[in-house]
Amino acid sequence: MQHELTAGELLDDRGRLREAGFAKSEVKRYRRGDIAASWLRIKEWDYYCALTEEYGIALTVADNGYMGLLSASWLDFRAPKAINDSIMIPFPKGRMALPESADAGDIVQGHPKMSIAFRHEPGGRRLSVDCPGFARGRGLKGELRLSQPPMDRMVIATPFPRAPRAFYYNQKINCMPAEGEISMGGESFRFEPASAFAVLDWGRGVWTYDNTWYWGSTSGLVSGRPFGFNIGYGFGDTSAATENMVFLDGCAHKLADIAFHIPADTYDGAPWSFTSSDGRFEMEFRPIIDRSAIFDLKLLRSIQHQVFGRFTGFVILDDGSKFEVKDFLGFAEEVENRW
Repeated sequence: MQHELTAGELLDDRGRLREAGFAKSEVKRYRRGDIAASWLRIKEWDYYCALTEEYGIALTVADNGYMGLLSASWLDFRAPKAINDSIMIPFPKGRMALPESADAGDIVQGHPKMSIAFRHEPGGRRLSVDCPGFARGRGLKGELRLSQPPMDRMVIATPFPRAPRAFYYNQKINCMPAEGEISMGGESFRFEPASAFAVLDWGRGVWTYDNTWYWGSTSGLVSGRPFGFNIGYGFGDTSAATENMVFLDGCAHKLADIAFHIPADTYDGAPWSFTSSDGRFEMEFRPIIDRSAIFDLKLLRSIQHQVFGRFTGFVILDDGSKFEVKDFLGFAEEVENRW
């Protein structure tokens, strides 16, 4: 039995998580000022990924205390290849002013080499990016509007063992139709809401030093119906709830534990598989692109393998019915951080 969060403040007056569990909307109020840990341990980010069948874009703004990050990635599933660019910002210490809610507050970050903005507007969000030096001067620029109709999302509050002031408050909003145009290397790429869908990964928390996590996500249409899922595990104490949810027609279906089975010595070669403890989620995943990023200074280390590919399998919905997908585009990742 997984615990569903009640409404209220996220942290108590000692900076500790009041309640661990999951929700389908932003029921807990995060306030950075309530944190009772060193600024070195505070991690905050917004990550958006919008995909079509042929290409996609991922944008990140993060304030990790001693290091801020602006990041853009262009994904070409035809080539296939991923192009990444990022800007490191030393010791932001919260000055990047990331919002305390996933539903309000804009992010506007400008840098001579990269500008990224995430803005709220009625009925959705607007993403913009301008990176003149992207892909060795080819450039990346454009805007996408993400529609956000009323729908469930994945929300989870996770504690960390033996670290009472550590926590992770995370929201994933799947299945947002994307519309707009991105220019990369002088070529324009259209995103149409009937075939382009985005996910938001909104994370705020106090993290322990050494963690490895696993995350998978999809968003799109199956037989004309909005469908997606969020799966993951690997860090913190998830005994109160998992982050595993399936979304169909805007409604969430809660799942138990899901395991990632990644072939040894490869991320983008042999197929992956996914199995659930309750038998409700069984998938095969065929990789297309390994968007890898490795940063290793021993004490500070990040080894990321975000692999884009296609899922084939089934989920069992809350009413017991079986829902099947075939060659459904999404991603799954393994990330190791010492930070």
